[in-house]
Formats: sequence, structure tokens, C-alpha cells
Amino acid sequence: MVDAKKLQTPLRAGVMGWPVDHSLSPKVHGFWLRQFGLAGDYIRIPVKPQDFCDRLKNLKKDGFIGGNVTVPHKQTALAQVDEADPLAQRIGAVNTIIVREDGTLYGLNTDGFGFLENLYQGHATFKAKTGPAVILGAGGAARAVIVALLEAGAPEIRLLNRTKARANQLAEEFSGLGSGKIIVGEWDNRSDYLNDANLLVNTTTLGMKGQQPLTIDLEVLPKTALVNDIVYVPLETDLLARARARGNPVVDGLGMLLHQARPGFEAWFGRMPDVSDALRAFVLSEQS
Repeated sequence: MVDAKKLQTPLRAGVMGWPVDHSLSPKVHGFWLRQFGLAGDYIRIPVKPQDFCDRLKNLKKDGFIGGNVTVPHKQTALAQVDEADPLAQRIGAVNTIIVREDGTLYGLNTDGFGFLENLYQGHATFKAKTGPAVILGAGGAARAVIVALLEAGAPEIRLLNRTKARANQLAEEFSGLGSGKIIVGEWDNRSDYLNDANLLVNTTTLGMKGQQPLTIDLEVLPKTALVNDIVYVPLETDLLARARARGNPVVDGLGMLLHQARPGFEAWFGRMPDVSDALRAFVLSEQS
């Protein structure tokens, strides 16, 4: 871990993606850098897929102490780092990179940490082991969510995806992880799998601004079940609004983005930050 307080020159980190203009990560890390009074910088690094490997190799030479990796580079990053954390290997993707003193790259995946910490902060009594979790989607985000829930003791994952073959692939890949089981359901009958659920998570882009709506009947979902949407534009999706209206506790998706950034900031700049109301307000403000 870097002790930023002892450094004479600013430290530099950033987020690599294509496209990356929409990323809120510079606002998040910039807020924390100012909060702690640290000499550092965090920037957007647009990198086309064909240039990603070379960009990674040159991080040390270009003065970076690390960075984040976002779409579409997370799985490529796992294959390219010199060493990866076991959790990143289980998830199958890297979203956080630490540049070591010798220039070698160490990869982490903090998405599962961010997901669970967001749930705990938004609904303090949540426990994964209480009952089944229903996961909508089988993309990159779903991978981290599934691993996090299984390792937190979820007894059952009900995985529903528009392309069932992809859900089957994840179920097979994560079979035996934790003590829970993964059941792949039929997307067209997704509402039927909500009975006795402890948690409902939407990891798809359905319901996001500019995307198709997410249609699901919440009638059989227990009102004690926590509902989470990893989409944060809009902050309260139609799914969350409908769940809240019927009495379910809900947690929006912004906190996952904020919490997943914390371990990287600590590794690069030497301080573990908190996710505060002030941070959320700053990230959501259009004027900042």
C-alpha cells in the first residue's frame, strides 16, 4: 500500500474503458483526494480494445500507480496482469489494478465487495444466508454478484437471463462455490421465481435510461425481500419505485459504484474512504 502522505509528487491513477466519457469514477476519487488533502490525480483513460494490452504494459512508464478497468476490458485485464487476486480469478474479471514498484501489475475485483457493502449500508439487517436470491441477467456484473452472494452464504441463487444458455454457463462455472445452489429459470416466467425470495437483483440494462423497460410482476415477492437494481441512471428505476410502493426495502445501484472504488483508493493513495451522503450528493450533482 502506498503512503500518500510521504510523497513529494502527485500520484496518478485512472479508469480505462471504451467508451469512458460517462464514467463517474473521477468524481468519486477526486472527492476523496480533496477530502483527505492528498496530492493525487485520477483521470479517464479512453482505450480501444486493440490498444488495451499495450496501454496496460505502459502504466508504470506513464507514471500511473494503478487504475480501474471498465467495459469492455475487465476479462482481458485478468489475462494480462502478472498476478490476480483469487477472488478476481473466481469472478473471471479484473476491475482494479495496482502497479507495483517493479512495474508488474496486480489485479483485483472489487465489484462483489461493492455490491455487498451497498446492500449492508442501504439495509443494515440484510443477510445473504436468510433465503434465496433472484438474479436477473448473466453478464459481467452478474458474475460478481453471484460469487459475492454464494461466498456470503446464500442458500440458493435463481438465475434468469434472456439467453438461457449464458445463464447455464454461469451456473456450471460457479457450481460448488459456497454451499448454495444455482437454479437456472425461464426468463419468460421470471415472476414465478420470486416466491419466498430474500433478495431480488437486476443486473441487466433493462430499466436504464434509454433502454427497454424491465417488466416483472412483483405480486408473489415477499414484502420483506430486499430489492436492488445496479442501474443508477435513473437513480430510482421503475423496479425500485414499484417495490418501494408495495413496501419492500430497496437499495439503488449508485452505492455499488461508490463502494467498489474504496479498496482501490486505499491501495493507491493509502487511505480507506467512506461512502457518505456528501459523496453521493456530489457525484449526483450536475454542476460539480
